Amino acid sequence: MKHITTQALSGSADISILLPVYNAEDTLSACLASIARQSLTKWECLIINDGSTDRSGKIMTQFAAQDSRFQVIHCAHRGIVPALNEGLSLIQSEFTARMDADDLMRTHRLQEQMSHLRRHPSVSAVGSQVRIFPRQSMGQGRLAYEKWLNSMSEYEDIRRNAFVECPIAHPTLFIRTHELKSFSYRETSWTEDYDLILRMLLAGKRIESVPARLLAWRNGNKRLSNVDIRCSIREFLRCKAHYLCEGFLKSHREYILWGYGKTGRQLAKELERLGRLPKFIIDLYSGRVGNKILGVPVVAPSEIDELPRIPLVVCVARERPRSEARKILKVIDRVELVDFVCAA
Repeated sequence: MKHITTQALSGSADISILLPVYNAEDTLSACLASIARQSLTKWECLIINDGSTDRSGKIMTQFAAQDSRFQVIHCAHRGIVPALNEGLSLIQSEFTARMDADDLMRTHRLQEQMSHLRRHPSVSAVGSQVRIFPRQSMGQGRLAYEKWLNSMSEYEDIRRNAFVECPIAHPTLFIRTHELKSFSYRETSWTEDYDLILRMLLAGKRIESVPARLLAWRNGNKRLSNVDIRCSIREFLRCKAHYLCEGFLKSHREYILWGYGKTGRQLAKELERLGRLPKFIIDLYSGRVGNKILGVPVVAPSEIDELPRIPLVVCVARERPRSEARKILKVIDRVELVDFVCAA
């Protein structure tokens, strides 16, 4: 079942906002109002109603009746990836902006992101900084993640940190439509947004981020990232392992692993599943150094320069020790993304 409740997409807008919706009655009105308030006015918002069973369908239909720039497609519930690709197939505009039904656009979001891509024709897509809300729901970990995410702006920063966390908050993604159609969204066991970013970077596409808070990013128990198994740590590590093997480790069966904490152990397991085995493990913990783990020697960071120059994966979850690892490797002339990569 699929039907469009408003006129067909005209293709005359510069930007199409791609907005999948499933049972978002509590937040949808505020989301749509934030879109309607954009300082740039030449846009269309394609709302894909993914079989909602609450009042979401009524809310979006009412908005579309009052503002012809909102277009609604009602579909049977199939999930976010089919909904996104359904909407993408109809878009004819030059740019596509992603949006989620529980978030809010800042007034100048579309203008600033479109201006960035117009000024930088070699850039395929941009994100932006975010402000997570409500603030009282945030612990120290979430605050640290917000700070880290908002430090990502330049292409090289995004490339260097792509395997640490997803360096672009997907509701901030603003992309040239032909690029998004070329890659589209894939159904995998991990999230479609991280998958898209890693595929684009692996293909050499330039992704940057506007250094301004252009999205209010809602944090809450109902958010998909908090309830979807595809967002679990295990699936994130499977995603990282897959694309490490598609890129950095593609020509190598052996690598050196720096860090054998919980994350390092899990990543090593996923890499082993894909046929990559550590030859050495580097660790700071004195109780491990000098012993063997997974049948390979554990050495201290001071011994790195004596090891064979094979790919090195730094799997350190916290920012400070990760920065220290980068400094050590720079001193001994190891080049990031050539000799080593950070993955946490």
